[in-house]
Amino acid sequence: MRRFRRHGHESQRDRLKQELFHFNKTVEHGFPHQPSALGYSPSLQLLAIGNRSGAIKLYGAPGVEFMGLHDENAAVTQVHFLPHQVELVTLLDDNSLHMWTLRAHKGLSELLEIGRFMLTGPPGAPPSVTRVTAVLAHSSGELLLLGTEGGHVFVVEVPGFRELEERNISLDQVSNSVPDDYIGRRNLEHVEALQENPVNPNQVVIGYGRGLMIIWDLEKQRAIQHIPATQQLESVWWTEDGSYILSSHSDGSYCRWMVGAEDVNEEEEKSDIPYGHFPCKAISKIVQLPTEKGPPFLLFSGGMPRASYGDRHCITVIQNKTQVALDLTSRIIDFFVIRDGPKHTDPSALVVLVEEELVVIDLQTEGWPVIQTPYLVPLHSSAITCSHHISTIPIKLWERVIAAGELQNTHYSKKPWPITGGQNLAPDPPQRDLLLTGHEDGTVCFWDASGVCLYPMYKLSTAAVFHTDADPNDNMNQGTEGEWPPFRKVGCFDPYSDDPRLGIQKIHLCKYSGYLTVAGTAGQILVLELNDEAAEQTVEAKVVDLLQGQEGFRWKGHTRLDVREEPVLFPPGFQPFALVQCQPPAVVTALTLHSEWKLVAFGTSHGFGLYDYQQKNNVLIKCTLNPSDQLAMEGPLSRVKSIKKSLRQSFRRMRRSLSTSNSALSPHHMLYRHPQYSVPYTQIQDANARLEAELAEMELAPVQRKIEARSSDDSFTGLVRTLYFADTFLSDSSHNTPSLWAGTNGGCVFAFMLRLPPVEHRADEPVTAQPAKEIQLMHRAPVVGIVVLDGHGAPLPEPLEVAHDLARSPDLQGSHHLLVISEEQFKVFTLPKVSAKMKLKLTAVDGSRVRRVGVAWFGSSRSEDYGESGLVVLTNQGDLHVVSLPGVKMQVQYPCIRREDVSGIASCVFTKHGQGFYLISPSEFERFSLSTRHVVEPRCLVEVPLHSDNSTKHRPLHDGFSSAHGCVPSVCLSQSRRVMEHALLNDESEYRGENVFNL
Repeated sequence: MRRFRRHGHESQRDRLKQELFHFNKTVEHGFPHQPSALGYSPSLQLLAIGNRSGAIKLYGAPGVEFMGLHDENAAVTQVHFLPHQVELVTLLDDNSLHMWTLRAHKGLSELLEIGRFMLTGPPGAPPSVTRVTAVLAHSSGELLLLGTEGGHVFVVEVPGFRELEERNISLDQVSNSVPDDYIGRRNLEHVEALQENPVNPNQVVIGYGRGLMIIWDLEKQRAIQHIPATQQLESVWWTEDGSYILSSHSDGSYCRWMVGAEDVNEEEEKSDIPYGHFPCKAISKIVQLPTEKGPPFLLFSGGMPRASYGDRHCITVIQNKTQVALDLTSRIIDFFVIRDGPKHTDPSALVVLVEEELVVIDLQTEGWPVIQTPYLVPLHSSAITCSHHISTIPIKLWERVIAAGELQNTHYSKKPWPITGGQNLAPDPPQRDLLLTGHEDGTVCFWDASGVCLYPMYKLSTAAVFHTDADPNDNMNQGTEGEWPPFRKVGCFDPYSDDPRLGIQKIHLCKYSGYLTVAGTAGQILVLELNDEAAEQTVEAKVVDLLQGQEGFRWKGHTRLDVREEPVLFPPGFQPFALVQCQPPAVVTALTLHSEWKLVAFGTSHGFGLYDYQQKNNVLIKCTLNPSDQLAMEGPLSRVKSIKKSLRQSFRRMRRSLSTSNSALSPHHMLYRHPQYSVPYTQIQDANARLEAELAEMELAPVQRKIEARSSDDSFTGLVRTLYFADTFLSDSSHNTPSLWAGTNGGCVFAFMLRLPPVEHRADEPVTAQPAKEIQLMHRAPVVGIVVLDGHGAPLPEPLEVAHDLARSPDLQGSHHLLVISEEQFKVFTLPKVSAKMKLKLTAVDGSRVRRVGVAWFGSSRSEDYGESGLVVLTNQGDLHVVSLPGVKMQVQYPCIRREDVSGIASCVFTKHGQGFYLISPSEFERFSLSTRHVVEPRCLVEVPLHSDNSTKHRPLHDGFSSAHGCVPSVCLSQSRRVMEHALLNDESEYRGENVFNL
């Protein structure tokens, strides 16, 4: 009987876990790391990006997102949508082709891989014969033309990936059609480009690396015109009316050729080197598009003068007499133009994918302004140094932050986001959530983290408070009147930090009062308040000596930042009004704010302090430095930053000197500078990349500590890991009092009793603090979290939460408990006696160490009224645990992050409702959920587009095919497509696998 009851109890507990907890990685926010290919479907209005790790991501209207992952760990080199269909083809650098489809399942679309293919050449043929270099998805939607390194063009039927051998175009066929006088019939090299005639789908142009272009008739299987260009070919473009072909070349020139000219040897009709006369870089892609009521647009990438501007990544836009060289922030991957208007002919937006961001230009508004992106925002415009999440933001604060952000975005286009494919079927977010990211350049970015799109709301900069090495007028890409080329800087990615001491290390925002505190790398703590108007004010620094005059210590790290003595004009938004400067100026390692008491607590590797920001006075200074800890005085936490700073400054000086010397020359001389006296920017970039890699290896990795007790002589035992405010019982069990708790790296917990004057005298009488308790953990494991539980076992509410009727008052009748979370265990003490009550040893069970901890509320998926508080824990193994409160029992465990991903583990931040974020690359957050109730994930539908009228013109091509040529008539091709779709809809087991992402 007893055994039955136990089994019944365990079953009930298991059911409860299923109602509360479920782990799922839900969506990736940010910009894909190392993008390598771009694709766009005008009929679906979907954007596709492939990257070097084999991921493929699709984006439509905000909230419409899909992700797929190739089994092969190979870079995606090309992405092509099949016209008017929901399929796309990817080419990897291992030469494999993959077919993907968006299939509707239970009312939602999911991205599936439905086929893969690799060209096979004749036995003994070299790999170059079948190495694919160019892909053309034919407008019929039923053929792929594959150009190869060996110069052949293979014709493949899709979606079945069946090679139509008799339709292939061999190099011999092409060579035989070329006149003998074509430069001795030299080697044509690889197929560089394939383009279809916009008005006759039977014709395609094949462009070879050496420059020759052949117009090939697919129906008659013969060349009908050859275009004998002599320069190395980069790209081709067939104009909308089918009458001209544009070719771009490696010498920075482009040519215009008439289609159908009788004399194949005639010179090109027009040849131009836009930025000559001195050597120029290649024009890698060229596009010409007509407009309904005006001259056409000409767009091309590259073509800059090598000597003077070889380091620039530019796309030139020309219409009529207007010409702009869009100067982008990193290497251009690809670009395309979205077309609008009554006949969908007018270019409306230019979409450019560069290595570090996506830039969209409004081509219909005067000045061609940038359109702000609702997703794919480069989170790493400056390197992310910390994160802070706030759930359930009050509407008033939300609207004020949005208003401040809109004032910063007046330079953006007013046009709506032009990529609108798919339907977002996700319900509206139940609450407003903010994610704050701190950056190396001293900025804090506010992101709307309520839904699938991590949308930028507002950006705060702290640099204006200090004197830095940055020159406000230093803009190397700043255009001047009459400058040639006519540069215009676009994009926001800027990895250079003029002074890494500005880097933000800790953030705390009170959503009820609007007070914000941020702390930095050089020991600076700023307190800011939200102001809807611009204000000019001086921020005075209050210096806090955390060493308190101890003899024999000498700080060897970086110096503190110099504060501006003159008034500074701060724009609307968060404005600093108080500044605390720690001495020594070490990295701030812990920070917390209590807006009801008007107090800020901060800690470094030397001690902690308490600051009254209403009276602007120091309340408490406590040195925690171990006398034997010399390492803490050498500033190892900042040594890497110092090296990074000095070397980056050197790079910036080099860039500035190059820019200055260029600008000092006349426009004529700016086109050329002898390479002996110049440093190519690509070399600087390569050196900087190597430096970053070396510095990353120098970063302090988590120490794999032993299980036995640590010595008090260990380094950084005085480093403050956590700070916590609590209104609880310290002196006796009948009088609760405000208190401050601090936990150190050496396993020590300090508690201070605070005396706050009455509200009417708060501005006059000082706040006082006196030592109350000190706990030394037996094994001296670092303290990573402190939580006080009230009489009901619930964590104490946030400051002002009860006053806003958003939480019940804590139970002050029963006894309180102190939960101390160290790297090795969870230990509960009774208050006020501080006697141990219970503990859970994490390290003793699996050898893990606690790295991140947070308190979350888990609501039941079946009952709106039921939920539990739990402790969410991330270990150094990358595992997530939920620990029950107040019983400290392990509830669930899930693997989340690879144990080798030290930066991912270090960047993890939890939400108050069981979700979390961590960096999977410098530019991307992975979002996960442990809760069954609070899940944010894409739920979207993409429908098969209706065929447009002009799609009927594609039929003659296939009607002309015959079985004698080894081709399948269009009826059979259509039938095979229906068979494939039927199989997808009815036999999920065959097609569902690791490449299925039901987002």
